[in-house]
Amino acid sequence: MGSHGIKDQVAIIGMGCTPFTEHWDKSLDDLIIDAAQLTYASAGIHQDDIDAFWFGTSQSAASGLAMGGPLKIHGKPITRVENYCTTGSEAMRAAAYAVASGAYDVVMALGAEKVKDGGYQGLNAFPIPTDGTQRTLTAAGMFSLILPAYAKKYGVDEDEIRYSVATIAEKNHFNGARNPLAQFRRETSAEQICQMAAVAGRLSVFDCAGVADGAAAVIMCRAEDAHKYTDNALYVKALSFVAGTGAGSLDPDYDYTTLPECKWSADDAYAQAGVTSPRDEIAVAEVHDCFTPTELVLMEDLGFSDPGQAWRDVLDGAFRLDGRLPVNSDGGLKAFGHPVGASGLRMLYEIWLQLRGEAPEERRIADHGRKLGLVHNLGGYPGEMVSFVGIYGTELG
Repeated sequence: MGSHGIKDQVAIIGMGCTPFTEHWDKSLDDLIIDAAQLTYASAGIHQDDIDAFWFGTSQSAASGLAMGGPLKIHGKPITRVENYCTTGSEAMRAAAYAVASGAYDVVMALGAEKVKDGGYQGLNAFPIPTDGTQRTLTAAGMFSLILPAYAKKYGVDEDEIRYSVATIAEKNHFNGARNPLAQFRRETSAEQICQMAAVAGRLSVFDCAGVADGAAAVIMCRAEDAHKYTDNALYVKALSFVAGTGAGSLDPDYDYTTLPECKWSADDAYAQAGVTSPRDEIAVAEVHDCFTPTELVLMEDLGFSDPGQAWRDVLDGAFRLDGRLPVNSDGGLKAFGHPVGASGLRMLYEIWLQLRGEAPEERRIADHGRKLGLVHNLGGYPGEMVSFVGIYGTELG
């Protein structure tokens, strides 16, 4: 990778997040306003103090006007960003690089999605026709292919792998039940999930992330100016993004046991941040658990588990709140919900809370003395995806 990064050049000084749920009583405008007001209050600044804005949304709006209208932003640049499910993280990345470049002093990135009263289920995506050579399976169907492939490659019984990914859902629902902003706030067991009817391969509906409405936002400034706003800033250590060719589903050598773009973006982020042993240096991680098998293979692609061992680490509790490296302490996409444009910023919001010691006590991570948090965001399907990895810390240097 040729990325030089912007380590310790940009500080996060404020964040806000709305509840993720079926907001039948709120419009897109309402959600944007709510997230913005929470974030202004967090940073202790006024909207007029912000030099430029980035607005992430997948299908809810087509331009920056959708943010400028409800917030009454006059005479400022507002850039609309879209990149599949990494949209919120991409808005944040663009805003951070604008600060690092010296173009602006204070910036905001806001992600929002309003999809639940459109009269249909699932993610909102255009039914774009193709030439017939691309995948025809649903997203759940594509990610379900990971289970038999993983079992075959590593010689693990398929029932054991099935129970392992159900344990991932159990963990994330446990965390989500302790999060007042989460879409699903009820605990469930791995046994119950395994007994549910299959909807794709061996996956049940409780192996799939929820679709929600919601918004989240971040305000950033130059690192040297952070003290003007807070004594408890987070600092950007790495921002990496990788886009694949989309050819994985046509590649006979692709085996569905890894997500290459995710590994590439992680390796680049670790190089930027100077991280050499992620499982020993990362305090908490938020990863893109769109489906339970996704989180399983991500533990290996992100270097949290050795190849072929993530399923054991899951069963051993390595990624629980009291484990060696807590993952998705807020419930993840699985329990928090997934309004596409907001999800990446929601993940960062949890890192903000955990590293600053502001997460509720009932879901606060174990203290191993580490100072770094990681956000992983992906969009697409196995073999054809985009991937973002960000690393953030409480200290400079």
